[in-house]
Amino acid sequence: MNAPEQTEDKSDACAASRDGLSASFQASFFAMCRLGSFPWHDLERSLQDASSADVLSDILQKTVHHPLCKNNPPSVKYRRLFLSELIKRHEASAAEPLDDVYDALAAVLGAEEEPVCHKSYLLPSGDFVTVSESVAVISEGTTGLVTWEAALHLAEWALENLGAFSGRSVLELGSGAGLAGLVVCRACSPRRYTFSDCHPSVLQRLHGNVRLNGLAPRRDPCPGPAVSVEELDWEAVTSERLQEFEADTVIASDVVYDPDIVCCLVQLLSKILQCPPQGRCPDVYVASTVRNPETYGLFKSELSKAAIRHQAIPGPERQVFPYNRTTTIEILKLYS
Repeated sequence: MNAPEQTEDKSDACAASRDGLSASFQASFFAMCRLGSFPWHDLERSLQDASSADVLSDILQKTVHHPLCKNNPPSVKYRRLFLSELIKRHEASAAEPLDDVYDALAAVLGAEEEPVCHKSYLLPSGDFVTVSESVAVISEGTTGLVTWEAALHLAEWALENLGAFSGRSVLELGSGAGLAGLVVCRACSPRRYTFSDCHPSVLQRLHGNVRLNGLAPRRDPCPGPAVSVEELDWEAVTSERLQEFEADTVIASDVVYDPDIVCCLVQLLSKILQCPPQGRCPDVYVASTVRNPETYGLFKSELSKAAIRHQAIPGPERQVFPYNRTTTIEILKLYS
């Protein structure tokens, strides 16, 4: 290989490395991941090995300057902390200053914080799923206005198990902000999808997130699933009402967190698993982050008392979305 070819190959390798780095920053930025989880060491090495202006420009174009950030931005505080850390790492490298990054920080310093932010997750297709959620973990008396890890885990599992959703009618219990269902609707080709919850603010947020992702509820024969958002009171709902959903698949994520609602949840699942006349029972999957082993053990115990068999199934093999994987997340398949 002659010298020009070697130079060209090295240039291509640097460009590929830079693209991979900026893509990693983009995925973490729009999902509002902890800043400590960003590949800062890779950035520092890249600033030493390549043009710092090119590296930072690529990252800015895929984060704060990306059209998605203009339309559906992460929180003001998060963008401010992100840009401050980016400047800190850049200055530590003794590279030439880049006015663009300072201008970006100046713009966000003057912005007013809002109670709602956006988190966006990149699908394998290259499209984003965006969720509007509360900045605070607990807001308006509920934890259902934010996205939890089990929803992301279940969404990744769905991407690897399309047969559980494709062409099927899907009912989701406790949809919360709606991330898992949005991914299923956008990538798994269900025939019908029903988001459900009972808290008024959560239902309002669900309606908004469905519209935000181009899945406005409709019942016409347009391409894509027929989508609806339904109020579902676990205590009051009847077996007849549940059968009206004609669900082939039922999913839920992070609904096992409070011992006071475990019995109510199990009673609901028992109704769902009552096979309709001349029909088949739906496939039921419940994804849970095991924060409190006693609460999770109670859930399994109550399932057994209700004669509901359960089996832990393998989780997703491929990491698609950036989220904390240090906690135990388990998916149970339930049987009547």
